[in-house]
Amino acid sequence: MLKFDLLKTDAPEGDYLGSHARRGRLTLNHGVVETPIFMPVGTYGTVKGVAPSSLEDMGAQIILGNTFHLWMRPGQEVMKSFGGLHGFEQWNKPILTDSGGFQVWSLGAMRKITEDGVTFASPVNGDKLFMSPEVSMQIQTGLNSDIVMQLDECTPYETNGHLTTEAEARKSMEMSRRWAVRSKDEFARLENPNALFGIVQGGMFEHLRQESLEVLVEMDFPGYAIGGVSVGEPKAEMLQIMAHTPHRLPAHKPRYLMGVGTPEDLVQGVADGVDMFDCVMPTRNARNGTLFTRYGDLKIRNARHKTDHQPLDTTCTCYACAGRPVDTPAGRTGVSWDAGGRDGFSRAYLHHLDRCGEMLGPMLATIHNLHYYLNLMREVREALDAGRFGAFRAQFKADRARGV
Repeated sequence: MLKFDLLKTDAPEGDYLGSHARRGRLTLNHGVVETPIFMPVGTYGTVKGVAPSSLEDMGAQIILGNTFHLWMRPGQEVMKSFGGLHGFEQWNKPILTDSGGFQVWSLGAMRKITEDGVTFASPVNGDKLFMSPEVSMQIQTGLNSDIVMQLDECTPYETNGHLTTEAEARKSMEMSRRWAVRSKDEFARLENPNALFGIVQGGMFEHLRQESLEVLVEMDFPGYAIGGVSVGEPKAEMLQIMAHTPHRLPAHKPRYLMGVGTPEDLVQGVADGVDMFDCVMPTRNARNGTLFTRYGDLKIRNARHKTDHQPLDTTCTCYACAGRPVDTPAGRTGVSWDAGGRDGFSRAYLHHLDRCGEMLGPMLATIHNLHYYLNLMREVREALDAGRFGAFRAQFKADRARGV
């Protein structure tokens, strides 16, 4: 079940860059999602280092699960015994699961792709396994995810050491297209009560993207994703596909850009007409000591933070920066930072935790980064509601360029 309401489209302001940005509302079996939205990634049934209650506190509306990894561990029978992924991980809001195609593709020499599907050796115990569109649909039906992704082949930027040719990209795209038909048929046969998204492929070739898009639109999926970006291509080519594809998808259905990306990528993606994003960057970077802030990225391992009493971001209201929420006159949780005392944690403390290898360090950093991404999307939605997205983009760019 999926219902998408397009609430508002962006009207470009003055001479600012035109935009296809839109404000929407997505209704799924486990709840309502306000778009544009960022979806935290929970590969093994958990967003690393963050409790479900903390995710709710920071405004997460929908999270991801990974079909391939959950198939490996704990397996289909365990998942079915809990009625799906929601009951297993104790998350009562919507969940999107990927198809497993990217993970199988990333196995490289360990897998063999044919028209039937993919044969590969399990990275867990070496067992010989087979993933097909039908198997992916069966696994995802057992997971009971609100949004199911078709099995596709992720077209690489490079093939066997050379840039993927148009012919190679076409062959990959056309097989993904045939797998879309099989995914849709199996999804219907299983009477899955949730929603299935098709995935636009075609590599870095706009005309192939257009062909893929047109065929998938004819198949009338409830929603659509743009796949095969952020797979090693230069940023300029990724931005080219982002500018080309999303706004050409049906306006009355949700659009999902898979695996992207930086805060700048998200804001640009919204301007290009994207409604939904996911990326491991906020969680992975947090574990590696890189924090996102309103005024640029902060490397907590740098020695200059050793004695710094400031929070990571003086404007941030997350637990790491603000500690307990405080009430502002507007009735919204917020923080007014001063050096005289506060409930949050200092850069010096986060630096110390990182240097000592204390597990609280990456936990607090992850909370901060996810809060930053989710709050960024909240600010985007508010700007769209107010008809000032162009001004927001300009201020966002200036703030991020200022530096911490």
